[in-house]
Amino acid sequence: MRRRITSLTVLAALVATVLFALPLGIAVWRYYHDDAKGDLERAADAAALAVSEDLTAGRRPTVPPLDEEDDEAGGEVGIYAPGGRLLTGHGPAVGGPVEQQAAKATVDVVIGREGGEMVLAVPVVSGSRVTGVVRAALPLSQLQLRIVLTWLGMAGLAVVTTGASWLLARRFTTRLVRPLEELAAAAERLGDGDFTARSPRAGIAEIDQVAETLDATAARIGETLERERAFSAEASHQLRTPLTGLRLQLEAALETPAADPYAAIRAGIASADRLERTIEDLLALGRERRAPRAELDLGALLDEVRQAGEALLAPHGRALRIVRQDPPPAHAAAAAVRQVLGVLLDNAATHGQGTVTVVARDAGDALAIDVADEGPDLGEADPFAAALSGHGIGLPLARSLAEAEGGRLRLSRPDPPTFTLVLPADSPA
Repeated sequence: MRRRITSLTVLAALVATVLFALPLGIAVWRYYHDDAKGDLERAADAAALAVSEDLTAGRRPTVPPLDEEDDEAGGEVGIYAPGGRLLTGHGPAVGGPVEQQAAKATVDVVIGREGGEMVLAVPVVSGSRVTGVVRAALPLSQLQLRIVLTWLGMAGLAVVTTGASWLLARRFTTRLVRPLEELAAAAERLGDGDFTARSPRAGIAEIDQVAETLDATAARIGETLERERAFSAEASHQLRTPLTGLRLQLEAALETPAADPYAAIRAGIASADRLERTIEDLLALGRERRAPRAELDLGALLDEVRQAGEALLAPHGRALRIVRQDPPPAHAAAAAVRQVLGVLLDNAATHGQGTVTVVARDAGDALAIDVADEGPDLGEADPFAAALSGHGIGLPLARSLAEAEGGRLRLSRPDPPTFTLVLPADSPA
């Protein structure tokens, strides 16, 4: 990419230089030709004025000295008779076509090329009679040398300009490409699983925008993976709850061989169904996109809670009591609420004592579901702390699920231990 950008920049500079140099070179050629013509005409006019009196009187004229500038340029002046013979000065012994045309006095100035010279002839007139012709000449080699030197100077400037363009292109290419290389390195680190990779800022708006987008993507992927890891670790506890119930039922069936085996089989199938439902719920809750929340079927939910609670508590000789106190309707994912209540029931069955009471009640603008047992006082410890053993197992997951549904899960009373799930109720409208 560096070479391509540099090549394109130098090519653009060359094209611009050529497009500018062509008309400028033609203008230089015309300028030097016009300047040479002006110098010859000035020298011829000055000589014509100087020799006019001598030619009219029939005396041999004397050629005046040239200006220093014309003399350095290699110019020369000669005086010719009307017949074309050289009288004095420098030039061929017999005048050429330019001098002959000037001798006719049809035009004031005649210019042309003779041999390797640019020749300009001016007639010297006395009345209506041509008394002589002044010839001024300049070697074409001198004129061409001046043009070529100027063109070489222009070419040198073009080379310098192209070189400067190359240097600037390398500098700006480095500034442009280095941030892209750093972006590529950051993207490679991101692809290798380093989601802490961040892209430096280059001070170029477009590249910085790409870097910000890449950083946001890395942060979002890292947060997603971290959330999924935490969710998987916490969800594993949820899978143990129905497995524990199934194990207790099977152990109870083994301890009472005289009991009806079909009842144990039916209970085992019900526990397996609850395990399947738990897996489906966890998979649904682990997805980024969830279906719109429907109205919570509280009656069906409490029936499922009753079945799960009895499977957990009955083997220990404990009871489950469910109370409904005119609970308001609410919109929430049944899977999330079911898993939250499953965590609370499991904690009550594992770490609590006595009867477990589930109360669904109206809490103003919210639906509140209390889960309480007759266990010991929890004191001032935070049961939602991840490092706390006992009642804290599974509660961080339950709280995150409740908050994802716009609700709250809190310890409403430490003695007897009572956890309350609060979900926003539907408005009367």
